[in-house]
Amino acid sequence: MPHNEWCNTPPLGWNSWDCYGAAVTEAEVRGNADYMAQHLKAYGWEYVVVDIQWYEPDAVSSSYRPFVPLVMDEYSRLQPAPNRFPSAANGQGFKPLADYVHGLGLKFGIHIMRGIPRQAVHANTALLGTEQRAREIAHTNSICPWNTDMYGVDANQPGAQAYYDSLFALYAEWGVDYVKVDDIAASRLYGIHTDEIRMIREAIDKCGRKMVLSLSPGPAPRDETELLAANANMWRMTDDYWDRWELLLDMFDRCKTWEGVPGPGCWPDCDMLPLGHIGIRSVDGGVSSKTHDRWTRFTRDEQLTMMTLWTIFRSPLMFGGELRDNDEWTLSLLTNRHVLEMHRHSFGARQLYRDGEAIVWTAEGPEGVRYVACFNVGETPMAVSVPLEQLALGYGVLALALWEVDGAEQAISELAPVVAPHGAALYRLRGL
Repeated sequence: MPHNEWCNTPPLGWNSWDCYGAAVTEAEVRGNADYMAQHLKAYGWEYVVVDIQWYEPDAVSSSYRPFVPLVMDEYSRLQPAPNRFPSAANGQGFKPLADYVHGLGLKFGIHIMRGIPRQAVHANTALLGTEQRAREIAHTNSICPWNTDMYGVDANQPGAQAYYDSLFALYAEWGVDYVKVDDIAASRLYGIHTDEIRMIREAIDKCGRKMVLSLSPGPAPRDETELLAANANMWRMTDDYWDRWELLLDMFDRCKTWEGVPGPGCWPDCDMLPLGHIGIRSVDGGVSSKTHDRWTRFTRDEQLTMMTLWTIFRSPLMFGGELRDNDEWTLSLLTNRHVLEMHRHSFGARQLYRDGEAIVWTAEGPEGVRYVACFNVGETPMAVSVPLEQLALGYGVLALALWEVDGAEQAISELAPVVAPHGAALYRLRGL
């Protein structure tokens, strides 16, 4: 089955990065999985993803510790640190944790870095499935500028594909459903690593298990859409995204750049949702190098803007906060059935217009439905007008405001909601 056929709708899940950085523990993963199963699974949320450096025993935040010993097997493959993931002891890897997540009716994911561990190369350890050894396949000039764990893999060397095949065979044994590969997709500073993307695609196809492939960081190059869609299910449009208004404002341009691309199995990714309780053991989102245990800086209006843009564009939704600390407001953002229905079933999202501080996006839905998102990126309230005649709905229109919990459909002849600063309004429209 082609890889894009097992990811027909944008993935929804939780990722440990925004709240725990590189230092999440098994107990914290299990706790968030329990919450998802109880409160979110019924709404389509399903992926539980352990982010970077699960193989580093003494990680304390998202500030990486350079050149530290990592947990690794005899075939140069990184393993979960048992002091942080006790069920991984005795060579069990992530299988017990994945089994637990699967037992809740959810799916399990991990983050990896592109390449082969430097410590494997320096020790010239063995590779499974080939007589070549780690040093022979390493591209030692291909390094990540912000993390010292890995060297790149030289696709021209015998044994390179066998190494990646052995990695994903291991992940299949563990029961991994989702793999986020880092230091591989950015177009500036780091460069997109085409050969390793293709080797990873081949390895997944060989491993016998369906795995969603996510590529990071961004921005991925728009002119490489064909390559990305042919190999991955989702790819980042941005570098790490945090709870800062200027980054949210910038995302409108990024979504416009990728307009028309989202579709079954191919999802440009706006990055994680820094909502709720974040920064528990993670640095302060690019504002400072210190860990700041806090709730999201976004105002409620900004949170609505982010959720509205992400869902009408159909970005994957990966929640970054500690789920167990969610208040009613945060939970309501994740469980609005009308909004999630749009996210799952709409198509053809596009910017209808941008006029100064007013931005309007629209998308189509089943049975002639139209969705309209009205944004005010300015600093004062303003009416955002929607030209209904451009939406091909006929002379009579029924409108439902999707973020109004107790709202009902109303017949309208015009649509020009007054939208709060940095805020959004979202509507489902259909003809009478």
